Amino acid sequence: MLLSLLSGGNPREILISLLLSLPVIILALSIHEAAHGYVAYKMGDRTAYNLGRVTLNPIKHLDLMGTIWMLVFGYGWAKPVPINARNFKNPKYGMAFTAIAGPLANLVLGIFGAVCYAVTSFFFAVNLAEISQNETLFNLMFILLNFFYLFGMMNLIFMVFNLIPVPPFDGSRFFGMFLPTRVYFGIMKYERYILIGVLVITFLCSRFFGFSPAAWLAEGLFGLITKPIYSLLNSIYF
Repeated sequence: MLLSLLSGGNPREILISLLLSLPVIILALSIHEAAHGYVAYKMGDRTAYNLGRVTLNPIKHLDLMGTIWMLVFGYGWAKPVPINARNFKNPKYGMAFTAIAGPLANLVLGIFGAVCYAVTSFFFAVNLAEISQNETLFNLMFILLNFFYLFGMMNLIFMVFNLIPVPPFDGSRFFGMFLPTRVYFGIMKYERYILIGVLVITFLCSRFFGFSPAAWLAEGLFGLITKPIYSLLNSIYF
């Protein structure tokens, strides 16, 4: 994300986006990991709970490299929540529902950010003449619009990225419940190499082709949420 700004943004936009991105990243990663731990706890595994990982305290969750990666490229990771599948009545299903909890949490946050962006954007548009006469109010609205956009987009990107159906991403553990047990655990043995491969491919796409599949999908989802709301508000107001 920051990489794309540096290639085409002005210093003011870069600084604002950087400052607004940090709290967004902290919330997105912390709630994602806390959701994993909470669902695992509710399904019978107290491992994360006993280690203090069922919390919104970012210190418990953030990984330095993963946070920097998300700030620069728009996707990243936190410290994995420890899960002991043997504590679940059905290990495969327990892992599946625990894994999907993180992306679902980011989906909820992404929808919230997109709705707030649509409402704020509409308010800004219909009151532009008055807002433009007050520099403080104009700057506040500009910051709010950027924050809600980043909040919605980064959570949706994080959700899409984690739904990739290959290990070690959450999607592999969810879709893995439809695979035979032997095949499922056989694939999991190669998760470290698959992770490196996905990161390299994603980096190359972003760096040399200016295209991120996860960002493209997230942008589409963001539009599906904001456009109907904006149209509804427009029809009500006018």
